[in-house]
Amino acid sequence: MASGGWRWLRGLRAVGQPLFQGRALLVTNTLGCGTLMAAGDGVRQSWELRARPGQKFDPRRSASMFAVGCSMGPFLHYWYLWLDHLLPASGLSGLRNVLRKVLIDQLVASPLLGIWYFLGIGCLEGQTLDESCQELRDKFWEFYKADWCVWPAAQLVNFLFVPTQFRVTYINGLTLGWDTYLSYLKYRLHSRVRSSWAYDNLQTTAGGWGAGHRQREDPAPVCCLM
Repeated sequence: MASGGWRWLRGLRAVGQPLFQGRALLVTNTLGCGTLMAAGDGVRQSWELRARPGQKFDPRRSASMFAVGCSMGPFLHYWYLWLDHLLPASGLSGLRNVLRKVLIDQLVASPLLGIWYFLGIGCLEGQTLDESCQELRDKFWEFYKADWCVWPAAQLVNFLFVPTQFRVTYINGLTLGWDTYLSYLKYRLHSRVRSSWAYDNLQTTAGGWGAGHRQREDPAPVCCLM
């Protein structure tokens, strides 16, 4: 039984290894980022559907998340290659350079990706540039504070122990909860407005008194408390 399991794992590794070599690695990283971002939005929408049965799943919203995630994939692919070239480090012996890479990542890549996320989703969903910039001003610092709570520790492990070709995949493996939080942060106000509309219609059907209710704000998902 055990030997069969090891053979299965070795076979799986042999099949997957070409995905992390040469040009295929860029495609793997790109599609991985898009898929996990769409999956995070799917988790968030499932949360919303359980809380508000009158709401319907919005595939265009998940498609926008997928597109923006795919657009970030090449950046992350080359970003990690550049960091490793700039500050080579291997294991604990290179801890000083690892800490420098974590700091650079937090000061450069994290805010850039936050701006990219809000402006990219806004563009795909028909927001004007002014509207997207206003949303960015409203939500950026909340995003960036949460980012500092989650990613420095994750990137410390990444730069210490994960080979370069697996760095984006490692991040994608951790990012489902984070992408769920990003979906919550992006669509919080939008979801609240839609929820209010659905609730008013339900109450109007039941007795016509729903227009004056007070709508509760969506609770933050557990992952944003990490």
